Amino acid sequence: MTLLQAGMALRPPPGLRLASVSALLLAGLMLFGPWLAPYDPTEVALDLKLMGPSLAHPLGTDHLGRDVLSRLMAGAQVSLGAVAAILALVLTLGVGIGSLAGMAGGRTDAAIMRVCDAFLTIPTFILALFFVGVLGTGPANVVTAVVLSHWAWYARMARALVAGLKRQDYVLAARVAGTGRLMTVVRHILPAVLAQMAILASLDIGHMMLHVSGLSFLGLGVTPPDPEWGVMINDARAVLWTQPVLVLWPGLMIMLTVMTFNRLGDGLRDALDPALQAGGKAP
Repeated sequence: MTLLQAGMALRPPPGLRLASVSALLLAGLMLFGPWLAPYDPTEVALDLKLMGPSLAHPLGTDHLGRDVLSRLMAGAQVSLGAVAAILALVLTLGVGIGSLAGMAGGRTDAAIMRVCDAFLTIPTFILALFFVGVLGTGPANVVTAVVLSHWAWYARMARALVAGLKRQDYVLAARVAGTGRLMTVVRHILPAVLAQMAILASLDIGHMMLHVSGLSFLGLGVTPPDPEWGVMINDARAVLWTQPVLVLWPGLMIMLTVMTFNRLGDGLRDALDPALQAGGKAP
């Protein structure tokens, strides 16, 4: 392989680069959106309601005269922030429980997997609705509900990875050398597990985004007047036939987020999975 061919092999595909840039922009919007918004996203100005796009209000105003662009920018922190919290918690819970099951084996493994099976038999959105009904409404409870409805899938995947890795020669050598079980997991197993789980999680971000927005749309998550993309769609239902653009903007942001992280996850999987790379080579 020439140096040029090696450089081309290491260069990420255009789709992955585009998804990475889009993900960085969304992350920046989540962090700084409320401070960059030109207006207070909750300020009501009835004399300006349902205005079309203008220099003062590039995306117009809603039924209460609130600036749509400001609400979209501020809502990014709520919508994407909730997904980020869900992702961190579900990875911690799923990888922790799955690693315990994979390393312990035997009855402990069987008991944990039966609990996972019970959770996996119920669709995640229905399960999230159940937990919201038990815990109550509100952003914190929505995050908890989505975490509880998703952890089992991550635990099962982590358990499968750990069960395979603990039989690898380098792990067995570490155990023979006297490394304790906990240190073996931390040093030799978790890094490989987390790399694979990060790819899986990036593919699941869009799914979590739809859960958070869907629950807010139903009035179970973020409640008005706080800006959130699902809440904005719910608010726009009353003027759907006269001002459909008010549904369009938050819907586009949700679609952009889902498409960005789905493409990012696909690109990372294609770039980092050795099996896929080997399968793509000519014999």
